[in-house]
Amino acid sequence: MDGAVSPPPSLVEIADRVEARLRCFLEQERGRWSAIDPELGPAFSSLERLVLGGGKRLRPAFCHWAFVGAGGDPDDHRVVDAGAAFELLHAFALFHDDVMDGSPTRRGARTTHLEFAAHHALSGWRGEARRFGEGVAILVGDLAFVYADLLLVEAPRPAIDVWNELRVELNVGQYLDVVGTAKGHPTEAQALRIARYKSGKYTVERPLHLGAALAGRLDDLVAPLSAYGLPLGDAFQLRDDVLGAFGDAATTGKPVGDDLREGKPTPLLAIASSRAGTAATPLLDRVGAPDLADDEVTALQALLVDTGAVAEVEATVESLTGEAIAALERADLTADAKEALVQLAVYVARRDR
Repeated sequence: MDGAVSPPPSLVEIADRVEARLRCFLEQERGRWSAIDPELGPAFSSLERLVLGGGKRLRPAFCHWAFVGAGGDPDDHRVVDAGAAFELLHAFALFHDDVMDGSPTRRGARTTHLEFAAHHALSGWRGEARRFGEGVAILVGDLAFVYADLLLVEAPRPAIDVWNELRVELNVGQYLDVVGTAKGHPTEAQALRIARYKSGKYTVERPLHLGAALAGRLDDLVAPLSAYGLPLGDAFQLRDDVLGAFGDAATTGKPVGDDLREGKPTPLLAIASSRAGTAATPLLDRVGAPDLADDEVTALQALLVDTGAVAEVEATVESLTGEAIAALERADLTADAKEALVQLAVYVARRDR
């Protein structure tokens, strides 16, 4: 499974439909509220910039193919609205995550909290610019959270139950991530748990469940979809961890070694820490340091490779992806959905952003 791959055509098609829905929805909301008070315009524009400024749109795709594979009409507007809801929920997480991590960039642009802090400073407003910027980013994230719910008003009760559970799981995972970053040196098991709940489940498994619920087939598909979604979700986050430590900033939109600078408690780092000798302790203790230098990032990257952590994670990604694809054989889904889900699995495992 060596070498990055391009997004499958089906992902691009689904992404275009969801993006069109988001663009229309957000433009209407910005116009509505800006007419009430022009001061609201910049906040709504910042939401549009993040939501429409890129993203893989994987969650809408997994939701779509579970829905269609379970017999749903691909032209049903509810599955498009569900995909848009997932993108807004993801935006909520990104706005808050950037504040919690103090991230300087997101998708190649300055993060919202820094953008508004700079505006505050240049305008000479009262109070602390940093707190203003972070407050605005949190509120814009909350707005995305509310709008995500609004787009699911027509969903049946089983779908809403899935939605509510995934929102709890996402916040639980984020909390574990914050604690793990602060404490440092998590075990591999702890790091894997954080990865599953902060990202893996809500990226793959729960979108699949919601799609099946929209089609009225959650009960008979929940187990086979989990057999595909859980290992692939873990593979997704493990690939993210490698990109977070080694990814090209021009491709990922985030600084090189971003996870190392933020001290993220990843399985990749946990494996390296468990294998490194005492001589590496001073270097490992620098993970997450605010003043972590470029040469220290390079040294940490070398440690991740030399300890075999990268090789083990890459092997695990390949194994988990194979497990997910094999599980599709036991799922009662349409042939076109199975083919699309195989393509998505390969893309998740081999993507470069």
